[in-house]
Amino acid sequence: MRVFLTHNPEDREAYYGRALPELQAITTVVQNPLERDLTTAELIEAAQGCQVIIAHRVTPAKAQLFDSLPELLAFLRCAVDISTIDVASASAHGVLVARADKSFVPSTAELALALLMDTARWVSTSTVDYWNGTEPPQRPGRQLRGQTAGIIGYGAIGSYLSDLLVALGMTVLVHDPFVRVGGDSIEQVALNDLLQRSDAVFPLAAANPSTENLIDAAAIAVMKPGATLINVSRGELLDEAAVAAALDSGQLGALGMDVGRAPDQRPSPALASRPGVVSTPHLGGLTPENADAQALSSVEQVAAILAGQMPPRAVNPDSGVRLREFLER
Repeated sequence: MRVFLTHNPEDREAYYGRALPELQAITTVVQNPLERDLTTAELIEAAQGCQVIIAHRVTPAKAQLFDSLPELLAFLRCAVDISTIDVASASAHGVLVARADKSFVPSTAELALALLMDTARWVSTSTVDYWNGTEPPQRPGRQLRGQTAGIIGYGAIGSYLSDLLVALGMTVLVHDPFVRVGGDSIEQVALNDLLQRSDAVFPLAAANPSTENLIDAAAIAVMKPGATLINVSRGELLDEAAVAAALDSGQLGALGMDVGRAPDQRPSPALASRPGVVSTPHLGGLTPENADAQALSSVEQVAAILAGQMPPRAVNPDSGVRLREFLER
């Protein structure tokens, strides 16, 4: 069996450098031949004759891909987000789609906490002043203990992050219409209540049409004047024009962002470069612990296929007709 790895050299080293030998030990691996991410047409050409594609998060899987690769059995996302995969088309062609394990949760939650602390204490701003040879002013900070944090979306990251915030002595409010939240340290509230009461807001809802621009001008107007907004989830959750206007007016006191609407979900440069904004280039899961775990989860999936088994974390297991036929040979 031949496996195509879409990662460009930089991402391959960051995410797959330590796992690649393990994958090569069990199957033939064909690597991205370019120094950049492949277009769909380039991927189709490069992956001819491969039965499995292991795809970095920036690699889309459009209908054209599944139309053009008749030997493809499985498309394995080396990440959890599958929003750029046409799962319906994959299923129509009998191709299995699977995702990585949620190993990114601690790393991403810790980065959210780091952004909160940075915006509260002017760490990056003061550091840049020193680097530029300027003595920074003694800017007053904010003590987090005793403040209120609002988490919108109590999934894996939200629940993990809430424990970190409670440990800091913050009051934690949660809004999630799909999850029942319990415990003495967390209060489940309506969205407007959360926005009105929170000193720091963390939008961690899933990105879908109903949450597009969840934090818009109307939502920001409800928030406490001078509140902090921290986004480590998806860029689509923020109306960036409304956020920029709120920073200008002072309605938002600070913004911490690891994601945005630039390519690869990176922060938009125009917003990231504004005063009062602390940004990182989509680093939430970029720790050796998470990178290794996500890469090894795709190695685990390939190993399962070679052992005649359906791989774990399949999104459309009932539609993986080609793979079932392959396993039954």
